[in-house]
Amino acid sequence: PCHGTGAQGGRGYPNLNDDAWLWGGTLEDIHTTLKYGIRSTHEETRYSEMLAFLRDGILSRDEVDAVVEYVLALSGQEADAALAERGRAVFESNCTACHMEDGTGDRTQGAPNLTDQIWLYGGDRDTIWQSVANGRRGVMPAWQDRLDPLTIKSLAVYVHALGGGE
Repeated sequence: PCHGTGAQGGRGYPNLNDDAWLWGGTLEDIHTTLKYGIRSTHEETRYSEMLAFLRDGILSRDEVDAVVEYVLALSGQEADAALAERGRAVFESNCTACHMEDGTGDRTQGAPNLTDQIWLYGGDRDTIWQSVANGRRGVMPAWQDRLDPLTIKSLAVYVHALGGGE
């Protein structure tokens, strides 16, 4: 129901067939994600959170607009060059701790690569704006208490074998 019958994902649910892994695509990484989840209730869950920069008053509307233009430019999309240049400074001050200076993301934090044209929620201007303004916080349940260890290992091997594992 989440990743689709072919593991192709959908809006808000990662495609498990590609090479864009938020938390890493090795067998061990996949096993850890299955076992403990992402932002789940398990005490060992992996946790990160895309801040709600506008909603929480961290950035102004103008700053959000500028950083969105910069993200569009980073991803090779059409963007207002002057506004994107203003957005670069906002990005450097607020986003590089997770998304890195070059926008390629930090897997240890589950921060996506903003340069690869692979989007979890969508890569159009309005969707990126919503992500920056209001944040994102998807959840992957922990399966450790629902499935036996052998089944979790088998699922990790299966997901890895879909073609997107590393």
